[in-house]
Amino acid sequence: MSKHNQQPQSAFDTVLLQGALLESLKKLDPRQLWRNPVMLCVEIASLITLITFGMSLSGANREPSWFTGAVSFWLWLTVIFSTFAESLAEGRGKARAASLRSSRTNVTAKQLAKPEFNSAFTTVGASQLRKGACILVEAGDMIAGDGDVLAGAALVNESAVTGESAPVIRESGGDRSAVTGGTTVIANRIIVRITANPGETFLDRMIGLIEGAKRRKTPNEVALELLLIALTVVFLLVCANIAPLSSYSVKAAGQGTPVSLTILTSLFVCLAPTTIAALLPAIGIAGMDRLFQKNVIALSGRAIEAAGDVNVLLLDKTGTITHGNREAVAFVPVGGHSEQELAEAALMASLADETPEGRSVVALARQKYGLTRETPKDAEVVDFSADTRLSGINLAGRRYRKGASDSIIAFVKGLGATSIPTELADLVDRIARAGATPLVVSRNNEILGVINLKDIIKAGIQERFLQLRSMGIKTIMITGDNPLTAAAIAAEAQVDDFMAQAKPEDKLRLIKDHQEAGFMVAMTGDGTNDAPALAQADVAVAMNTGTQPAREAANIIDLDSNPTKLLDIVEVGKQILMTRGNLTTFSISNDIAKYFAIIPAALLSIYPRLGVLNVMGLASPYSAILSAVIFNALIIPLLVPLALKGTKFRAFPAEKLLIHNLLIYGLGGIIAPFAGIKAIDMVIGMML
Repeated sequence: MSKHNQQPQSAFDTVLLQGALLESLKKLDPRQLWRNPVMLCVEIASLITLITFGMSLSGANREPSWFTGAVSFWLWLTVIFSTFAESLAEGRGKARAASLRSSRTNVTAKQLAKPEFNSAFTTVGASQLRKGACILVEAGDMIAGDGDVLAGAALVNESAVTGESAPVIRESGGDRSAVTGGTTVIANRIIVRITANPGETFLDRMIGLIEGAKRRKTPNEVALELLLIALTVVFLLVCANIAPLSSYSVKAAGQGTPVSLTILTSLFVCLAPTTIAALLPAIGIAGMDRLFQKNVIALSGRAIEAAGDVNVLLLDKTGTITHGNREAVAFVPVGGHSEQELAEAALMASLADETPEGRSVVALARQKYGLTRETPKDAEVVDFSADTRLSGINLAGRRYRKGASDSIIAFVKGLGATSIPTELADLVDRIARAGATPLVVSRNNEILGVINLKDIIKAGIQERFLQLRSMGIKTIMITGDNPLTAAAIAAEAQVDDFMAQAKPEDKLRLIKDHQEAGFMVAMTGDGTNDAPALAQADVAVAMNTGTQPAREAANIIDLDSNPTKLLDIVEVGKQILMTRGNLTTFSISNDIAKYFAIIPAALLSIYPRLGVLNVMGLASPYSAILSAVIFNALIIPLLVPLALKGTKFRAFPAEKLLIHNLLIYGLGGIIAPFAGIKAIDMVIGMML
């Protein structure tokens, strides 16, 4: 099996850089920039310095024109670098969206009059299909829209959506019935019921989300933005008060000149949290983009951030921890019945069962005993349900059933059975302890024996669960199996806990209990019966191979259908939170060096003794102010790669991680500007 992963596009790709630069200029429009209030203030400050530059050229300003011109130039670059960072992050997503969009073609569909293979059909365009329409898809046909397989089974190439080159099986019944528009049937044929109108398909949602058109700010982003706005207002008031204070000081000291508008504007821009404000949009967009590289589609930024705080993970067993296609491997009779007799009854009970397990029973009866039979037209089909936990048919006065041991025992007792085979309990217990699933078979009020269904754990899942445990995440397996089978699978998979014989309402109650206890709960699943729990969970990860209700209830969809992908989702969530926090710390700690650069330079003519604060030995007041402005602008593009890539996640305890990041981004944010401003000042000194 080969896999084509979503390769991250280089941030330094020429075409991408050109497109981002053009978009960054468009974003200078105040009607767009108002969404980032801090940078809108910087744009206004840039406009003010541009006006003062014009005044200095005409001789109306006492400051040299080269100084006001240079300050204006670098302030405009500060705004452009901010919009460029966001445009660059959006550009990578739009490039992937364009690739997905180019894979779509205006396909036609064979719309059936009835959901039957021999029904008449009419050829219609995909745009004409609506929810509820049934279409026939044969080998070589592209599936015209999202839907569920009603009948048949087929090999489907989903590489256009998942990047996976190996075909997958999509079939009616079970939890592998959902198909995605834009994928292609390779072999066999299926009847698909459309579940999404044109423009609302999974591929359409993917394109919209990747482009960022529907991305909303998360609560943490909103809270941080309010903090940045508050800091900006504080610094604005400080700078506004410096002007009259400096005028009064000139009169009182009898020397010097008041602080000019250009210097006040420079001070405001340098002290405002421009670095994090410029990079904040890019951090969120890049986080969703990193998930897409891992073949995960996040339907909201809120879900990604919540993943960073998850403490409890609930996993559905079938199709999540195990491969999901349990296979019948043996018929074990009880009560003196023969294997042949048991096989015949098991075959009858499975004729109408379109699940992979049911088909495996039919296949085993055919391969081992040569039994073949079609479902009789006069048979009454009894479908499996989560409440009865059994299925079968009624035919010619006989009732054939297969299901969980307790359900079959209750069923036969209800038909008048007075005794249960003594060896049944031990047999069921032995099969369950081996990690397999025992299905008991009955005919009327007689129990004939047990079908042994093997369930296979997905490779490498134990190691991933150990990693989750090291991150402080508790894993709980949820299954409808009996407690013995569940315990065996849980021990083999190395999950922390399990819930056996779980019904949909049990899963929902378990999630609510943990949430009420203060935990953030994540749930992964792929079946229709998982949908209520997925809707309740803080982070709901649906497998792409799952049913349509499960995918609609989730807020994150894993295209690879690998439940352990939650580890990657958690890491990206933590990366976003850490990156935002680290860059905020760096941005605020930068101000310390700027105080030592700009404040002495601005007030030196009034208070010469402030020269002792020029610890960096900057050449002149004009050079000091311009150096701080240039550093404030250049630090934004220098941090763009970190914003796009994210802070590296380390599985440290919270206290150790906090100290580690404070040393790097807090202390580093203090030291770096001193070195950077001094280096820029030396270059300016050489040019003047």
